[in-house]
Amino acid sequence: MTALDISFELPEHLEARRPPELRGLPRDGVRMLVSDRRTGAAEHRLFVELPSLLQPGDLLVVNDSATLPAALEATRADGRPLALHLSSRVASTLWIVEPRGPAAAGEQLVLPDSGSATLVAPLDDDAPRLWYARIDVPEPIVEYLHHNGSAIRYKYVDAPYPIGYYQTIFARTPGSAEMPSAGRPFARRTLDALSRRGVRIASVTLHAGVSSPEAHEPPQAEPFAVTPATALAVNAARREGRRVIAIGTTVVRALESAAAGGEVVASNGWTDLVVTPERGLRTVDGILTGFHEPRASHLQMLAAFAPPAALDRAYRVALDGDYLWHEFGDVHLIV
Repeated sequence: MTALDISFELPEHLEARRPPELRGLPRDGVRMLVSDRRTGAAEHRLFVELPSLLQPGDLLVVNDSATLPAALEATRADGRPLALHLSSRVASTLWIVEPRGPAAAGEQLVLPDSGSATLVAPLDDDAPRLWYARIDVPEPIVEYLHHNGSAIRYKYVDAPYPIGYYQTIFARTPGSAEMPSAGRPFARRTLDALSRRGVRIASVTLHAGVSSPEAHEPPQAEPFAVTPATALAVNAARREGRRVIAIGTTVVRALESAAAGGEVVASNGWTDLVVTPERGLRTVDGILTGFHEPRASHLQMLAAFAPPAALDRAYRVALDGDYLWHEFGDVHLIV
C-alpha cells in the first residue's frame, strides 16, 4: 500500500460548513482523533484534552502566519465579473494569483477602490490555474485587502464569514491565502494549560497559498522562515529526547525545508518540498492536523508519520465516527 492508496469518498454531511463557534462549540471544543503512529490504534478525544495527552518537555511548533482576506472581485475589460484570489507575494507588486475563470496573458482587470491587476503569464503552461500578476493598489496591500477583500471560501462553506474566523491565536505575520487551520482550535485556556503542563511552544512562518483540492496537485512553492530561536529549540528538544510536534502540515514543510546535516538551521526563502514516506522525517515526531481530502498530496506527508495501513485505519475510524473535514472541522493528532 502506498500513501495514495488511502482513498475514500467523503460524504457531504462530514464537510464542516460553518465555524464551530456558530455550531454551538468553543474553538477548542472540536473533536480530536488521537492515533498511535506505530500501531494505528485510534482514540476518540476532544481537542480541549490536548494538554493532558502531551508530556512535559514536549515542544509544539506552530505557524504564526496570519490569513489575508485574499479574495477580490475583479472586473474584465468587457464588464464581466471575475473572482481573483491572491496566493503568494513574489515581489513588491508581483503576486501569484488564481483567476477563477479563463484568463489570458496581458489581460487587465479592474479591482475595487481604483486598483488593477495585470495577468503576466501562467506558472505552468500545461496547467494554467495559477498566474503571475502585477497588482497595483492605492495603499499598502495588507490594508487594501482588509478594506476590499474577503476570506477565500470554497463551495462547502455555507456563507461568507469575517476574516477573524480564519485567524488562529498564533497569527502574527500577514501572508497566508488560506488559514494554517491546524492551529485554529487553540484558545487562551489551551495555552495556559500547556504552560502548566510544561509543554513548550516555538513558531515558524509559512505563508500558505491557495490549494486546489479538486486537482489533487502537489503544493506550490511557498515562502517560509525559521528563526534562530526556533532552530535552537527544535535541536535542543531532539538532542534531549523530547518530542517535537508540528501543528499542521505547513510547520512540517517549513522545518523539513530548514533541516541540514541532521539539525534545523535558521532559514528563509521559498520551499517546494513534498514530504513523502520515502524521504522520511528529520525534525518532527508527531503532528496535529486536520483531515485531508481523498488522494490529497498531504496524505503522503502523513504516511511519513505512520504506515499507510495504520493511516488508512485511522481515516476509516474518522469516517465511521462522523468526524468533520476542512478548516472548520475536527483534528487528528498522530504521535
